[in-house]
Amino acid sequence: MDRRTIIIVGILLAVLLPMWFIGLQGEPPSEEIEIDHSVSEIRPLDGFIDTPNKLSPSQVGVIVWIALFGLVGVTAFFHRFMDRAARPNADTDAALTDGSGLTASWIETDDRWIVGYHSSSDAAEGLIAMGGLTALTIAFAALFTGEYLTLARTQYFGIYAFGMFMSLAGLTVSYYAWFMPHVEVAERRDH
Repeated sequence: MDRRTIIIVGILLAVLLPMWFIGLQGEPPSEEIEIDHSVSEIRPLDGFIDTPNKLSPSQVGVIVWIALFGLVGVTAFFHRFMDRAARPNADTDAALTDGSGLTASWIETDDRWIVGYHSSSDAAEGLIAMGGLTALTIAFAALFTGEYLTLARTQYFGIYAFGMFMSLAGLTVSYYAWFMPHVEVAERRDH
């Protein structure tokens, strides 16, 4: 295992283990409030996964931190995956390494110059990926809005919001990977 990976996992465990211990303490018992099912068929806590009906603030904090760490990992993985998908055989020799063919006077100065340039691929796969992710974003937004307008108003908000925001993130990364050139710039700095 890579040394950097071990360090990152160690830091995460050093943060999460004490938080998880505190979160396990729970909240003092209290009376549960239930909906009268003889009046309404709403079951706002029903879902496809059994989850606790009540969480303490400590437990919510642990879950949020785990979700944020997971999101950073997923975003980094997704970025690398899309970059490889857009440029599967990135040939460094084929890149313009002297800046020829690129005129960008606003980039090049006496202390800054272009050392590598990869033009955008403009492949059909990029359009297909962006079209699919756009449709997925619209579908999740419609589901989110539909859930808001129904009587339950809480059942699948998190799932629909997660799907919508991940689809939007995918759109951003797809555009970056397939339709933007990659420019590497070196800069002389005085310390």
